[in-house]
Amino acid sequence: MIEYKRILAVVDAERDNQPALSRAYELASKLGASVTAMMVVYDLSYDMTTMLSPDERESMRDAVTNEHAKWLSGELHKQGYGETDIVVEWNNRAYESIIHYALDNQIDLVVKATKKHDDLASVIFTPTDWHLMRKCPRPVLLVKEHDWPEGGEIIAAVNVGTEDDEHAALNDKITVIANDYASLLKGNVNLVNSYPSTPLNIAIEVPEFDPDTYHDAVKQHHQNEMRAHALKYGVPDNKCVVKEGLPEKVIPMVAKDIDAELVIIGTVGRVGISAALIGNTAEHVIDELNCDVLALKPDGFVSPLAN
Repeated sequence: MIEYKRILAVVDAERDNQPALSRAYELASKLGASVTAMMVVYDLSYDMTTMLSPDERESMRDAVTNEHAKWLSGELHKQGYGETDIVVEWNNRAYESIIHYALDNQIDLVVKATKKHDDLASVIFTPTDWHLMRKCPRPVLLVKEHDWPEGGEIIAAVNVGTEDDEHAALNDKITVIANDYASLLKGNVNLVNSYPSTPLNIAIEVPEFDPDTYHDAVKQHHQNEMRAHALKYGVPDNKCVVKEGLPEKVIPMVAKDIDAELVIIGTVGRVGISAALIGNTAEHVIDELNCDVLALKPDGFVSPLAN
């Protein structure tokens, strides 16, 4: 089972309610974990105070952070939350403070709310969200405002056709954690895998190339690999989806079709061009989702912010 002992909930003072806090407490109550409520604040007017003395600038920072700490304490009391550590830090790059705090304080899970678009039924992921998903070595749970009902659907987004060891290990990790969440929330695991379409340029440039044979072989390979992966983790055939297309199209489509509550996705910890490509795929998937997202890093991932 997942073993979260310390959960960090990122609080947004601009929100009337705090879904990150409620989700963090929901998980903490089931796991016997503690919750730390964190705010990262910054006043843009501070950039225009360079004429002040260092002591005066520090006093300004202290006044702002103390005011927010007082507000957060009152908010926690009003919502009826019990014993909660409060952390308020001053930084114009919120993700840096969140990641450093997670690293320095043995945080097991970071929970942050996403923003709902005013006009569309979609979720907006802020730059802070993206930085956390790229750089935070701990699991990051991005939540929206809804309940997690019993019997809900959980998607484990896997790439079973991979020959890459790191990606294969991440498939295993994603599926294990999906099963853990399903046990915790009394939900159902769905394995979702996409496979690429036949490249048209090959069909045009190589006369003897048979696109139908190629397509059938690729599809069969992914179905066989999915069957083996599902069997390994006890996921029934009717909860396995193998579809042709890009993951950023297939995964959100399946999530919408089954009304998923949670999608679990991995981001591979590499550097250079391959990291950019893999990272972009994950981000395109996440950008299309209208449900909670749990972003996982591979074992051994080292944050670029680690000291």
